[in-house]
Amino acid sequence: MINREDMLELTRRMTPARNCFSRVAGAYMDAEGYEDGSFNTFFRNLGAADTKKNLALAKAIPFSATNEQLMEYSFPEGEALRNSFRPVLFELNRKRLQDDGLLSVVYEVMGENYRTDREYGIFIFSGSYDVPVKASDNEWLEGSEEVYDFLVCAVSPLVGEYEMGEPEFGFLFPAFADRSGDSDLIYMFNKDPGRPQSELMKKILGM
Repeated sequence: MINREDMLELTRRMTPARNCFSRVAGAYMDAEGYEDGSFNTFFRNLGAADTKKNLALAKAIPFSATNEQLMEYSFPEGEALRNSFRPVLFELNRKRLQDDGLLSVVYEVMGENYRTDREYGIFIFSGSYDVPVKASDNEWLEGSEEVYDFLVCAVSPLVGEYEMGEPEFGFLFPAFADRSGDSDLIYMFNKDPGRPQSELMKKILGM
């Protein structure tokens, strides 16, 4: 189960004043899942308006309804792990999105398995959070417990020319469980839990 307080703690670092993101990459896809342009840039290079839009887009994933829209999933063990998205996401996270080859793999696989009849965008954010020490009485202490490096992905229909609408699918990797990163887990978001992106989710998990 996902702890709602962990998600709220993380989203508090997704504001213009406390921005935790260093980089954002993405691709625009046609309704058949073929790439129609991509980008990869430092977050600080965005203008004020684009910064606000991108933060809102990324924040929508962890801020969604916990354990309803946003659910926890485990990657498989052994040989099946190689067929999952985990190795690719692990490397993308380690490289802070600075590998266009791996990003192309993500866009291609998502294009093949994401089900929609509309043009859409795939945005991936690279974030880093210096997790502060928290005492047993919930008081914040000096110092940090770990640096949590993570990826947030948001998949949204386009509502204008290269304009992202509300996310319909996404994920947070590694999971932020018990205020710590766990790369054996991934949190996946479906705007409509009754109609999840099952094929894509199975592909991500290597099922």
